[in-house]
Amino acid sequence: MGEAGGGGRQEWALLQDLRKLHQVLNALSMEVLSTRHQAIADLFDAHMAAEMKGDLEGTMATMDADPHLINMASGTGGVGTAWVRDFYAHDLIGQFFPSDVEFIRISRTINDERLVDEWVIRFTHDKVITHLLSGVAPTGRRVEMAFAVVVGVREGKVAYEHVYWDQAGLLAQLGLLDPTGLPIDTTTAARLLAATGKG
Repeated sequence: MGEAGGGGRQEWALLQDLRKLHQVLNALSMEVLSTRHQAIADLFDAHMAAEMKGDLEGTMATMDADPHLINMASGTGGVGTAWVRDFYAHDLIGQFFPSDVEFIRISRTINDERLVDEWVIRFTHDKVITHLLSGVAPTGRRVEMAFAVVVGVREGKVAYEHVYWDQAGLLAQLGLLDPTGLPIDTTTAARLLAATGKG
């Protein structure tokens, strides 16, 4: 009985040592990966900053030689350098979002190949925003919308952006779509903020 108890204690101690070793190795692994992941985060933050500043050349400098960008809800964007540049030049730069825009990050997930950002975005629709609302004149209404972007990274540059949002909810908030009787909820962004403690 005594030997079994002693053996059990030794196994327990060994298990604890293995757990500590696992934690150390995990931490070292995270440090190695975090440098790469931080570089991806910095790249996309620089990309967004260039967009916000209306800097076409700065935006394109963050992208690789054959990028694509697709706004899934509005269908705007482009495939290939020429089309992406044209999209930025005519549909986004200078009209990215109104001056009162607020970006509230809900989450950011990064691996070695991509970054996924989840946001709530608030703004007053007081200017043309072609990439979101092609052909829609300013309504003057306040908007709050959930938004997600999947960013692919290749050789240290942005290879693609796939951008998602609830277009029906956006149009309803702007008074351009009657949600009566339709499965449209204009409060999802507010509920997301409340659920995540970000609001």
